Amino acid sequence: MLHLVSMTTKSPPALFLSHGAPPLVDSELWVSQLRALSDDLTRPTAILVVSAHWEEAPLTIGSTDPTVELTYDFWGFPERYYRTTYWSPGATDLAARVEALMPDGEPVARDQTRRLDHGAYVPLTVMYPDADIPVLQISLPTLDPQRLLDLGARLAPLRAEGVLIIGSGFTTHGLQFLTDPRPDATPPTWSMEFDAWAQERFAAGDVEALIDFRHRAPGMPYAHPTIEHFAPLFVTLGASGDPEQKPDQVIDGFWMGLAKRSLVLN
Repeated sequence: MLHLVSMTTKSPPALFLSHGAPPLVDSELWVSQLRALSDDLTRPTAILVVSAHWEEAPLTIGSTDPTVELTYDFWGFPERYYRTTYWSPGATDLAARVEALMPDGEPVARDQTRRLDHGAYVPLTVMYPDADIPVLQISLPTLDPQRLLDLGARLAPLRAEGVLIIGSGFTTHGLQFLTDPRPDATPPTWSMEFDAWAQERFAAGDVEALIDFRHRAPGMPYAHPTIEHFAPLFVTLGASGDPEQKPDQVIDGFWMGLAKRSLVLN
């Protein structure tokens, strides 16, 4: 069973992480930023991840079998990235809690063949390299921001039980519009403009504008020609308990021209 944390112990926050591609682990800066972030967190009893790389309706709970291999959902990378492992314990109790928190009559599925994709395990290999904390991944059942806010709100009680909730995406993700693929490339204008807008909206707690980002944000649609990499943000906002709070913007900057802004919501 998941045990409630002590009333004197601070609950883990909700995070939005710009996780990037597997080669981000080769960025000394990004690795140092993620490690500093995890060092500042209350050690969680379990970790729940919703990743841009798993869209499936109805809400689907991933495997709790720790022997199920990772999902290497990327192509064209050096072989060493496909040899990465992350044998975290299966989060059986957490899976049951997630299912119990969903509304009566709303279907919940289980996929015993899928455990963690790279949106989940890449940042975790840096943050918790010992892989000794139970981890569960659930699907994005929709890309609608309001429905994802509602989903996050239903999951929010898990934080009081010591669960770290992570929405894993990318603040900008216009891969097909990048003209310079180097990690230290000068960011394109659309990426910088969207990131600056996002920074301002986060600082203002402007959830209304964030929900309507497809119409209000500069740099669109280039920053997000498809929106699955911004969608996990809304699960994080909902899970925070106060979507209009002003999050700590703990990581910023760019990698390969894409904005890796990441947030902590307490």
